[in-house]
Amino acid sequence: MEGDTLGYSLFWDEAINQLRSEISEQEFSMWFSGMSYVGCNEEAITVSVPSYFYRDQVKQRYLTRIEEKLQELSGRNFSLDFEIRPARQSEKPVPTQPTTQPKQNAKRGKPHPELRPEYTFENFVIGENNSFAANAAMAIARNPGTGYNPCLVYGGVGLGKTHLVQSIGNSVHHEFRDLKVVYVTAENFTNEFIRSIREKKMHQFKNKYRYADVLLIDDIHFLQKKTETQEELFHTFNALYDANKQMVFTCDRPVSELRELADRLRSRFERGLNVDLQPPSYETRFAILKKKMEAAGVQIPEEVISLISANVTTNVRDLESALTKLIAYAELVNKNITLDIAKQQLKDVFSNPKQSNISIDLIQRQVAEYFGLSTNDLKGKKRTQVITFPRQLAMYITREITEYSTTEVGLEFGGRDHTTVMHACQRIESRMRTDATLEPTIQNIIRTIKEKSAR
Repeated sequence: MEGDTLGYSLFWDEAINQLRSEISEQEFSMWFSGMSYVGCNEEAITVSVPSYFYRDQVKQRYLTRIEEKLQELSGRNFSLDFEIRPARQSEKPVPTQPTTQPKQNAKRGKPHPELRPEYTFENFVIGENNSFAANAAMAIARNPGTGYNPCLVYGGVGLGKTHLVQSIGNSVHHEFRDLKVVYVTAENFTNEFIRSIREKKMHQFKNKYRYADVLLIDDIHFLQKKTETQEELFHTFNALYDANKQMVFTCDRPVSELRELADRLRSRFERGLNVDLQPPSYETRFAILKKKMEAAGVQIPEEVISLISANVTTNVRDLESALTKLIAYAELVNKNITLDIAKQQLKDVFSNPKQSNISIDLIQRQVAEYFGLSTNDLKGKKRTQVITFPRQLAMYITREITEYSTTEVGLEFGGRDHTTVMHACQRIESRMRTDATLEPTIQNIIRTIKEKSAR
């Protein structure tokens, strides 16, 4: 490294200034405020960035454009190298607009009492399945209350909703010391509300939530049928919205599918930005496992990581569970993990037919399409054989490949009770014993459903 002796820092500054004019100020501040010129040699310019996550995002988004600009300005084919340094060590940060950007604190201070410290943006692996939601979350964290308010993040179990919303909280807590961040699950919000009524402490309850600067509520689907809690959240929402305070919610499905939610509260959730999380692709699953390995300080052959990535297609939580099982085995029996050991230890995981990322809506759409019907036919009251059999089949498949209870399944099929679902499953099982063509048909439909859920 030859420092600035070659004078190429001027090319770097001009390349970045040109890029700044081509993207929004918010985007520029998000990805370049923590980057600093370090030095150069005849082949490469080196810059510092605060984390591996930061580096990977800059490389993915801007590397080609930066290198092209450096070549145009210098007449040389420079590559861009990165050094990982904490933000406090950056020597020459790119200037940003100081009025809207987070304060850079030398010390992170105490962790937030309601948030898990490991839930940060740096630990969140971004892929095609979640990039929109992740970028929205990071934009919110940098400028809480100024845009994307409210924000609703929805998706199946284990896809990273809680990680993302708590990352917002942790970022704001550390960068904006004067802002009050409140995180709560919808269940705990409900329990606190009930307790405050019983103990006559409603004033304290309202003060806690209506004077938050950033309110994060997880799993709002829990609020269905809880009319008084919905009423209180409605008034809390209005108070915070009118005061330009940031709100972020998570849900396991689009809010339009929450049947037992008051229309006026649903309209509030839909007022802002709604983003979804999809199951991760193979490449993203591989990257997630690699990051988890690095964090745990363990070495596992890439062929094993590839095996897990190819077979666990459901969600991040199941990926982590499979990896944790292998790590525990290696530690307890003092053996290195091989491909054969991984296959043996994870055979139950790979063969588990239950997939929590599959929605009933997806099953209904696929069965309806297969039989040339509409999803309304499956949910409706008609009992003709041309509709009854596909409806029973859809119920059976739902019970076979998801964790939904018979009561939950019944509600999604036109409000039928759990005994109707049980009867439907029994009818399909009975028919499979006499109709040799039925099981292959069911497996074909299930295979299509799983393929679509993994996209």
